[in-house]
Amino acid sequence: MAFRKIPPWLEIAQNELGEEEVPGPGNNLRIVEYHKATGGEASPDSVPWCSSFVNWVFKEAGILGPDSKSAKRWLHWGKQTGPKVGAVVIFDRGGWKGHVGFVWDMDCDSLFVLGGNQGDAVSIQRYRTDRVLGYRWPAGEKWKNV
Repeated sequence: MAFRKIPPWLEIAQNELGEEEVPGPGNNLRIVEYHKATGGEASPDSVPWCSSFVNWVFKEAGILGPDSKSAKRWLHWGKQTGPKVGAVVIFDRGGWKGHVGFVWDMDCDSLFVLGGNQGDAVSIQRYRTDRVLGYRWPAGEKWKNV
């Protein structure tokens, strides 16, 4: 079996797999914590949290994100890159809506994305590449060869 080196932020994200929203009026306090990574605001787990999750992961890795709950704000963060394991991928969901996560794996027409708020949980899901708006990578020499 071949092993692959993954960026440190992807290891952090991977350790969060399985965190999920609490049905009904309760809140998963971990998801509330993800929201606090975006401007320090505590929000319930029913508020879209894909961007909050990615911000939290980078904060845990010592990297500043765009500090926004908006998925499309990631299009202006870091530097542009292509599809590669660990890259931030931003998807269009129509109008102002978007989705953001990390590239986990890929095949010819799909990406496997590790992200938050995917089926109301941190999970790995398949997305078509025709919805991709862009790929981003942390800026700076430290991350150039990761």
